Amino acid sequence: MSTLLSTRHTLLDLANQTHNGNIMKVAEVLNETNEIMQDAVWIEANMEGGHKGNVRTSLPTGTWRKVNDGVAKEKSTTRMIIETIGELQSRSEVDKLLYDLAPDKAAYRTNEDMAFLEGLGQTFADTFVYGDVVANPEQFNGLDLRIQSKTATNAVDGGGSGDDTTSIWVVQWGVNKVHFIYPRSSQIGIEMRDLGEQSVDGETSSTKFQALVTLFTLRAGLFVHDDRCIQRICNIESAGSSNTFDENDLITALNRLPYGGTGAVIYCNETIKTQMDIRAKDKTNVNYTPGEAFGRPVTFFRGVPVRKVDAILDTETALS
Repeated sequence: MSTLLSTRHTLLDLANQTHNGNIMKVAEVLNETNEIMQDAVWIEANMEGGHKGNVRTSLPTGTWRKVNDGVAKEKSTTRMIIETIGELQSRSEVDKLLYDLAPDKAAYRTNEDMAFLEGLGQTFADTFVYGDVVANPEQFNGLDLRIQSKTATNAVDGGGSGDDTTSIWVVQWGVNKVHFIYPRSSQIGIEMRDLGEQSVDGETSSTKFQALVTLFTLRAGLFVHDDRCIQRICNIESAGSSNTFDENDLITALNRLPYGGTGAVIYCNETIKTQMDIRAKDKTNVNYTPGEAFGRPVTFFRGVPVRKVDAILDTETALS
């Protein structure tokens, strides 16, 4: 007998979506806003399962030569970086009987597919921020793992403490800065493959049934050529009146960016975005400028777009 804990749709799931002979639109109350893809740069990986690059670690300095004296020979040095690519997958198996019973078969299947796209998108956003290949080797390393100390050269300490803090991230996207990677001969983003009707295992052992199968796949990694291109304002209190968002900290982080800050984007969650927008409405605040993208308002801080990423937690443990 089907239960609410089933990993496949049941008659109850179909009934919940059906009214007066029609498939209803689903209120997507679990959806998040993770505005990452608008600005991110994607590069095809140059090796199987990952991407290899070199970072300059030292430069020749030259010598002021004296008369009748020579100069020492020099060289530059580089460091190799290899970042891995993770594969995120999910599989939808809808009983052919349920599909046949649905009054609008295309709408019924689309409703379910949209849930998978949103779910994988949220998992990708979580990994972009908090991915850790040591704890989860199948993932890729996210932002958090790269700046783990408030005294790091690319960190600004917001002064908060405890386990109710959050962070603002400034990422400078570019081919030689920060970019996502994807495997050779694959596609960017979530691939949705309709595998058609298949015989699949039933919930009772040794049984089979016919199902419509869809496979969802996302392959991605994060490559950082220049550590300066990621800045973190950490230890921001998510509540209260002290050690909350400070515009001076964000200005400090932006001024640390190389290449004149070209390609920079500010990422924060709803808590910080709300504080920024409240300050931005003050016409005397010169740090913020209005703008529109595709007909909707966008917050800019000193010319840098601010994106909302719900994956950034309000419950981070303060960095020491």
